[in-house]
Amino acid sequence: MAKQYRVSAFVRINNAMISSLLRLGVHVWSFSLLTVRGRKSGKPIETPLAIFVQDQKRYLLTPYGVVNWVRNLRAAGGEATLTRNRHTEQIQAIELEPEAAAPILREAVRTGPPGIPAAIFRGYRSLFVLPYLNVTAKSSLEEYEREVLTHPVFLLQSVREG
Repeated sequence: MAKQYRVSAFVRINNAMISSLLRLGVHVWSFSLLTVRGRKSGKPIETPLAIFVQDQKRYLLTPYGVVNWVRNLRAAGGEATLTRNRHTEQIQAIELEPEAAAPILREAVRTGPPGIPAAIFRGYRSLFVLPYLNVTAKSSLEEYEREVLTHPVFLLQSVREG
């Protein structure tokens, strides 16, 4: 049984550090700053997220399940911005159906986001990803199809660059 995700002090500090670096234009592996309108406040909310790339398409993955940024993104109809290297891009995030999402999540669990050294990813995956999933790197595609019902995958499409 997967653990329920809770934002810890470590996560808050880590997110603040990565967000600051991204705002300064520092390249942090495959991380970008997702900015989406808050579903309650209406104010822009920033979250640093790793972008997974497969077959020249970009995806947002939700290894921690339907957390606040996912709820906000859904409420905003998928409209958001991504900031990386001081470059902001207007995006449309499209939530994929389970049959399309499952192979992407499975590959991401197996290989991790691009640019992150394998040894770092393996440690991160075992400590900070797999405890929140009911699948492993060796799970079947059918198991991943069930998993993406609570851990959706979003395809990112560029609307315009700012």
